[in-house]
Amino acid sequence: MASHSLLSLHLPKSSPLTLLRASSAATVQSPSESLEERFGRKGIKFSDSGDVPIVELTVRNGSSLRLRIPDGIVTSYKPKVYWKDDGFEEVLHTIGDGASLVKGGLGLVLNDVSRDGPPWSASEWCVKDSDSDSIDAVQVELSCTNGDGSLDITYVISLYPLSMATAVIVQNNGTESRKLISAMLSHIKFKSRGGSGIQGLRGCSYCSHPPLSSSFGILSPSDAMEPDSPGWFSFLGSSSQEKVITNIDEPEAWKVEDNMYIVLKRKLSRVYTAPPRERLKRIYNTSPSKYQTIDQGSKLGFRIIRMGYEDFYIGSPGSLSLNYGNDYFICTGSASMLVPETLEPGDQWRAAQVIEHDNL
Repeated sequence: MASHSLLSLHLPKSSPLTLLRASSAATVQSPSESLEERFGRKGIKFSDSGDVPIVELTVRNGSSLRLRIPDGIVTSYKPKVYWKDDGFEEVLHTIGDGASLVKGGLGLVLNDVSRDGPPWSASEWCVKDSDSDSIDAVQVELSCTNGDGSLDITYVISLYPLSMATAVIVQNNGTESRKLISAMLSHIKFKSRGGSGIQGLRGCSYCSHPPLSSSFGILSPSDAMEPDSPGWFSFLGSSSQEKVITNIDEPEAWKVEDNMYIVLKRKLSRVYTAPPRERLKRIYNTSPSKYQTIDQGSKLGFRIIRMGYEDFYIGSPGSLSLNYGNDYFICTGSASMLVPETLEPGDQWRAAQVIEHDNL
């Protein structure tokens, strides 16, 4: 393993937040030098999809992912989940032609909300570095900066035989404190609407809340909060909508999850986390660090693990999923949405998400 490792290649077995570090300086791409020549490694291949540069990561057991470089969207994650030779399963749901316009997949939302007006959002990524141990771990590091260079963002995408990880490092090089909201939103594919669910959040507080706005989200924040289409049996009073209270500081806006299994057939949009008012206390109950998806159609489950983030966002489209392909999907991921992360001058903030499985 090279000494310039960007992220621990054993991340699923140990916390990456103490091992994560940014390279000292961004690499400037020369027009005469291709990404493949500069950053290609065993298991890391750069190419173009239409006019969009992409990189494909592959490890020894055949698990792979595909990443669009300019917008940092992971459009495909296919881990090996069965012992048979062709035992790979696509985890992410995307729509679009894959070249110019893509919705869905997995992407990073990072907004600077320090000032009034529209927030600055991390975008326009470039390749900073890559690394590989040539057997069971590969990773690519992207970077971008804000307009005045005061925020330096590093985004690391890593692939392992049984997992993938996305990590973000934000360095405040300015003279003012910054407030950041962020999420790593994943559009997880399911075989059927009726067999989709999650487990592991029982006892956790939650509130109804829209997802963060993004260029890749399939459902906009307003779409996610719109009432679902009434079903045939709505006249029986079985409404699929939960009461929404927009002020999250109101105690009535919060509930505690009492179900071991949360069925995601109906439309919902929630944040599972400790209420902001609770966080003012010296000791409070935090949300679980992970939960697991349940797909009765494929019989597969994936764990979503948060590190450095405070919240979990979970949204299901309900009947609206019919507008976006044959497969059902949910939008979910690790986030710090309700309370901004404050980054003082000279400080660094790190967070990560892991999607892993033990289906083999």
